[in-house]
Amino acid sequence: MANSNDVELDTLVTDWSSDKETFKVHWGKAMMWIFLLSDTFIFTSFLTSYMNVRMSTAEPWPNSSEVFALTLFGQHIPLILIAIMTFVLITSSGTMALAVNYGYRGDRKKTAILLLITAFFGLMFVGMQAFEWTKLIQEGVRPWGNPMGAAQFGSCFFMITGFHGLHVSGGVIYLLYVAVGVINGRYEKKGYDIVEICGLYWHFVDLVWVFIFAFFYLW
Repeated sequence: MANSNDVELDTLVTDWSSDKETFKVHWGKAMMWIFLLSDTFIFTSFLTSYMNVRMSTAEPWPNSSEVFALTLFGQHIPLILIAIMTFVLITSSGTMALAVNYGYRGDRKKTAILLLITAFFGLMFVGMQAFEWTKLIQEGVRPWGNPMGAAQFGSCFFMITGFHGLHVSGGVIYLLYVAVGVINGRYEKKGYDIVEICGLYWHFVDLVWVFIFAFFYLW
């Protein structure tokens, strides 16, 4: 006679392998949470390593107010580009939340428009990050060296912001894919859980940026 635990395990495996919902959670949403949890560990490792490097280095760390400043209209403005980038990304969280709301209401037009607006904000962020990278490279900052102080600054900056930028770029592609699906009516029968799953990813990317902003640019 089969053990009751074996029966439950067989049922669980059968449900997952047949694409059914288990524990009353959409499988895609559960997979996204697992992915985000693993990504949290990676970003946490990056940021704690960065803090360790910064506190242990004997060379002076570059002043972020000077390194990330822009000269506009003859004025030297500290962190202006980073402030705009942060504003754009946080605003995109608002449009993403509205997209999820309209998705569950079944309003395809508004959902698609808001997804496209969110993707546009993401593209703006990536474009500004590319500008920031270009500026620092032109000033001589490299992953292996930095004329403004500690050599580790370059490697930490390019690794952390680059990894986050890849996430934003991937998110933009994901948003565009889902937006096209919404426009074509791909989710009319399946439901709009995919929009919420997309929103989970996007909010995570925004949240990670808040930590990068606090630890890297304000410290």
